[in-house]
Amino acid sequence: MSIFNTGKPIVKKFTKVVPIFLTINNAYAPYAAAAIKSLTKNTNKKRYYRIIVLHDGLSWISRLRLRNLVTRNCAIQFKKITRSLYLRAIIRHCSQKKGAGDFFSSAVYYYRAFIASLFPLYKKAVYIDSDTILRGDIGELFDIDLEDRVMAAMVDPKVEFIPEFKEYVNNAVGVPYNEYVNSGVLVMDLKKLREMKYLKTMVDLIEKYDLDLVAPDQDYLNVILRGKIKFLDPIWNMEPKEEEKLPRNTKLVHFNLCNKPWHYKNVPSERLFWNAAKGTGFYGDLKRQQANFGEAEKKKDAEKLEALIGKAAKLGKSKKPLIKL
Repeated sequence: MSIFNTGKPIVKKFTKVVPIFLTINNAYAPYAAAAIKSLTKNTNKKRYYRIIVLHDGLSWISRLRLRNLVTRNCAIQFKKITRSLYLRAIIRHCSQKKGAGDFFSSAVYYYRAFIASLFPLYKKAVYIDSDTILRGDIGELFDIDLEDRVMAAMVDPKVEFIPEFKEYVNNAVGVPYNEYVNSGVLVMDLKKLREMKYLKTMVDLIEKYDLDLVAPDQDYLNVILRGKIKFLDPIWNMEPKEEEKLPRNTKLVHFNLCNKPWHYKNVPSERLFWNAAKGTGFYGDLKRQQANFGEAEKKKDAEKLEALIGKAAKLGKSKKPLIKL
């Protein structure tokens, strides 16, 4: 068994596997390492966790550093996404979306849609973005009863407080803003996703309409699964806050969009990230990345966010919402 492919095999006394998926490219490996380190520190020692990293090509040093994060009850598996017909369609679509406001134009963002198809051995799984930090046992998230729903996700808090996003979601996506979910933390009924051919449905929409959207994979998820999503408690997808303002029962912090601690100093919840990053093998790289993130990069970051909001405002005038297609 190669150390570059999997972690430790299942110990016999562990029976119920908790599958957790992350999707990254090589640039996101350091952030994923911090997420994984925080996950392994907060597990139930009587359970077994398999962390599956979907990627488009990782360097051997990234794999080795990530592989070193395995523990007695947490293994890591790497799965490279190969060029299928579906992936080629997504890459072709993404290649055309490189203008201002195209924050999410990488095919990596779509990899979560492949999970159900690629892993038929699992009936249920958890997905987390690589810019998340765990404060609680992710097994508790996995155990959430989906009832008759296909997925669980949290209503996106940014939409309510940014008028341009609110109008965009209501008019361009066609989902009420208070039902529109963030796709950064998901509990997935993989069996039902396979039965409804979720991946094929999404790719068919992309190929047929090739729409210009703000957060394409997230928008498609909200449209295809509207009425089939259970809303998560915000403790499982909490916006970063100052330490004294972060609710004590917070289970997961999500450094969504901007104010990444590996770019900026003195950002909310940064201590959580840096504590998790220690001992991952990427700590020095992350500190250098922060030190080299100068005024030009900060200006570019602000311009990207401004362009994203501007794009949302423009598309928010639409009278042909995605959901009607």
